[in-house]
Amino acid sequence: MLVFTLGGLMTFTACSSSDSGRPPAGAHAPAAPPPVQPPEAPPAHLPGGPTVQPAFPHGGDAGAARSGLPGMPPVLDPHDLYAADRPNELADSVKDFPSRVYVPNTESDTVSVIDPATYKVIETIPVGHQPQHVVPSWDMKTLWVNNDLGNTLTPIDPATGKAGPTVDVHDPYNLYFTPDGKYSIVMASADMEIVFRDAHTMEPVKHLPVGCDGVNHADFSPDGRYFIVSCEFDGQLLKVDTEKMEIVARQTLPLSGTMPQDVKISPDGKTWYIADMMAHGVWVLDGDAFTEPKLVKTGKGTHGLYISRDSKYMYISNRGEGSITLWEFTPGGENGGHIKTKWNIPGGGSPDMGGVSADGKVLWLSGRYDSEVYAIDTTDGRLLARIPVGDGPHGLAVYPQPGRYSLGHTGIFR
Repeated sequence: MLVFTLGGLMTFTACSSSDSGRPPAGAHAPAAPPPVQPPEAPPAHLPGGPTVQPAFPHGGDAGAARSGLPGMPPVLDPHDLYAADRPNELADSVKDFPSRVYVPNTESDTVSVIDPATYKVIETIPVGHQPQHVVPSWDMKTLWVNNDLGNTLTPIDPATGKAGPTVDVHDPYNLYFTPDGKYSIVMASADMEIVFRDAHTMEPVKHLPVGCDGVNHADFSPDGRYFIVSCEFDGQLLKVDTEKMEIVARQTLPLSGTMPQDVKISPDGKTWYIADMMAHGVWVLDGDAFTEPKLVKTGKGTHGLYISRDSKYMYISNRGEGSITLWEFTPGGENGGHIKTKWNIPGGGSPDMGGVSADGKVLWLSGRYDSEVYAIDTTDGRLLARIPVGDGPHGLAVYPQPGRYSLGHTGIFR
């Protein structure tokens, strides 16, 4: 095993926790061994196969004629990308899974499993070195634990809660899937690459050098033909053509010292939001035009972005001040929405990444620097529970969740 140390490189990092032991920017470890076939590899399409037809028009323009990415399931509602995510609308393939919260503990090399009914940790699963995110597969039948410094993925069967044999994948800091289900997309942060892999075998298909430090979070356009990616350590945004697997545009955020984090598109598909924990707000972006975005301050250490089950709100975690900003969408209005209120965690905390319960009533967030998880009532922001877990909890997954397929991260469902 090759051991890396940061020394005094960074005293404050973003999505990567304290990241002690993480290789410096641009460092490349020896290539990982050839990937092996994962157990029960996900199918290329939903059961029965999706109907290929024009998807949500490009950029959310109802008059546009551009069709969606070939093979991508069509959207249910041209005015709401998240129409498939309504409360408790679970797909047949996941409806019998037990309700759990899976918490990767980056400094403990474990996943804590929480029963949301009791707010108790019921199991601790050993995984690889520095697990960063727990990611639902495209077909939603497997949970992939991203063991970043271990250079592996650990599959968890959400039906049984059991972990399977690891799969060799180099530098899997974060993981996404193309909307057609063909490829996984590994955000190889330290390697400064986006790696497209076969979603069945995880074998590499294309290595895309990104030329930026800390490639991290992403979301997809309504038609699935491009996605926008944040590079947290040098304040860049990338626009990537999904089918060509090429960077088609890039820009540096118009403020020094930025640190962009989570990326999320609005329900109407017209506005993109990029959390920035050093600018303390969200950047509001026109994804199609990819022009200079506008910053809206939301709270110190703005970090994670999550859509409510009714598509009316976005929950914004502010890790630096222990709060959650409630953003109300106003389609057609300035910035696509506005701040409605802010909820403060009693006694403070470090809310980071997470997700919304299947019924939409609870927002679950990891307490990155406090070895805990928060359960927050989505009706009034009341703290329902503060649950001790391992050290450095990060990209937790609430599972199962509504939706037809997963685009990755801690759960982007459409």
